[in-house]
Amino acid sequence: MTTWPADAPLLAAESLQTLLGDPHLLVVDCRHDLANPPIGRQAYAASHIPGAVFASIDEDLSAPRQPHTGRHPLPTPEHFAAALGRWGFTAMSRVVAYDQDNGTWASRLWWMLRARGHLRVQVLDGGLAAWKAIGGSTEAMVPTIAPTRVEARAFGGVINTADVAAMVTAGHVTLFDARPADRFAGRNETVDPVAGHVPGAISMPAAGNLGPDLRFLPAEALRARWSGIATRAAGAPLVAMCGSGVSACHNLLALELAGYPGARLYVGSFSEWITDPARPVATGE
Repeated sequence: MTTWPADAPLLAAESLQTLLGDPHLLVVDCRHDLANPPIGRQAYAASHIPGAVFASIDEDLSAPRQPHTGRHPLPTPEHFAAALGRWGFTAMSRVVAYDQDNGTWASRLWWMLRARGHLRVQVLDGGLAAWKAIGGSTEAMVPTIAPTRVEARAFGGVINTADVAAMVTAGHVTLFDARPADRFAGRNETVDPVAGHVPGAISMPAAGNLGPDLRFLPAEALRARWSGIATRAAGAPLVAMCGSGVSACHNLLALELAGYPGARLYVGSFSEWITDPARPVATGE
């Protein structure tokens, strides 16, 4: 098991066990499945980490899709603040986000909280699977939460399609794509109506941040994986993307763990890029 500092973006299941009962702890269940979106809420209703609240990727961590947005546009700051208020969030909250295993969905909440200025947020390494593996208890009872009043704050670290297009044209961006390599290459597009990637983007599948146990690689291994990207940027904007701005957050978390903070998120990502047929699309490696 990798040991992370107490303030690292990741938290081990064993460490979470010691925190249960902390009045400032806010555990958030982010389980989701693109192919079956309701399954996350259903799984939460069946069993979850004691005291956890549920965050819907589609309803709480995204806004409804519009004709010229990606599949998971950011909610308005007001909408997100309202969701945080329902969960009892305060400035003192120590938020621990988890999903079923690999951290893809939990990373979205991690990034959103960081992007609005809240740094006390971590992803449970290995998710619910890791929690169960150490004998962590679960419950079906939905906690009774006293709502809080949360200030709406804008998201920082965001880059839009117009800026990405201008940077790509100028050749002044290091854009890295978290989708699986076969989708990036356009060989196996299962989600979006156009296959391929933004010209000039680099394939960096989020799955490469993980070991066989679906937990994040040690910091040294992540540093080795990401050092080439960080070096290649050489002062150019470092921008994470994927299909819809979710798994890109997994890469942003990995960069933080590797010691390369400060990259930005292209929220619209490939699903927004292709809403305009005039934008170029590349295929192949």
